[in-house]
Amino acid sequence: MATKKKVSHTGATIAGIGAILAAAAGTYLLYGSKGAQKNRKVVKGWMLKAKGEVLEQLEKLPSVDEKTYHAIVEKVMQKYQTLSHVDKADVEKLVKEAKSHWKSIKKHIVATPPKKTSKK
Repeated sequence: MATKKKVSHTGATIAGIGAILAAAAGTYLLYGSKGAQKNRKVVKGWMLKAKGEVLEQLEKLPSVDEKTYHAIVEKVMQKYQTLSHVDKADVEKLVKEAKSHWKSIKKHIVATPPKKTSKK
């Protein structure tokens, strides 16, 4: 009789889940919101870099909850608060916008379950 092998999540699987999460977050930030077209026109270079840094931090995590997501957003945006060429009001708007997207990002995370891998 054949025995079932236990399926384990490898580093590649966890990285894949992180990539899916990051892609969902990035897509929503630039394309999913109601005013996305207008937002893309207004986005400044530092804003794209900041969003990219948030996504990089998310990719490193095997799972993300709302508290963790908000903490990452805060941590990344603190750096931009101190830059002289960046308007602090713009940073605050970006923080508020990024945090408001959690519910939509969460839907994308739930909608894309991790792929199961099997060892032969």
